Amino acid sequence: MPANVRRLIREISVANPLWGAPRIHGELLKLGIDVSQSTVAKYMARGRRPPSQGWHTFLRNHADGIAAVDLFVVPTIGFKLLFGLVILGHERRRIAHVAVTYHPTTEWIARQIVEAFPWDMAPRYLLRDRDGAYGRVFRERLTAMGIRDRPVAPRSPWQNGYVERVIGSIRQDLLDHVIVLSEGHLRRLLREYADYYNSWRTHLGLDKDTPFERPVYCSGTVTPLPKLGGLHHAYVRI
Repeated sequence: MPANVRRLIREISVANPLWGAPRIHGELLKLGIDVSQSTVAKYMARGRRPPSQGWHTFLRNHADGIAAVDLFVVPTIGFKLLFGLVILGHERRRIAHVAVTYHPTTEWIARQIVEAFPWDMAPRYLLRDRDGAYGRVFRERLTAMGIRDRPVAPRSPWQNGYVERVIGSIRQDLLDHVIVLSEGHLRRLLREYADYYNSWRTHLGLDKDTPFERPVYCSGTVTPLPKLGGLHHAYVRI
């Protein structure tokens, strides 16, 4: 067996950990390399296939069918605690829905999922943490909508990192700079932020585009548009 063929078999097996000897053998035949399948199996790299699909691989391979949900706490001027909810689509990092309540029951969260996704646009998977608020009614609603419930591992917020990052942005861009007066006030702020985030705020993870893709205009006068009460600005050409 020539050394270059042995090296090629190993390189193919390392680069394609889901391929077995028959698949690699078929590729070699298409390359005009006539070796037996048993020979391919002999020279394949060992220990190359993980016991299951890794979490990062799962997120990357299924991004267009994944959404994530998370709750966060916001104090009001009267020292009461409000709960904000964010639902995020992974493919374009789009905020699909925001909501606010003093009491996030499982029935309330289930209703937000319905409001976020029409029945023909529901994601395939929904990532969430293991908060007790995601109870039986919530899980039954996901099943009825054809959504697979994917709770992350205990004490592993990094597994739901996209929506965690969005909540961090909401705090950094907005909530750290305003005093929330009431439930209605926070709801209005979050809706305004979702519009700003989806339509105007550029993202490194999207090659500095926005979730709703913004066209590029190269002519006209650059004009600032105040957003979120002037905390931020969008820039357009007129």
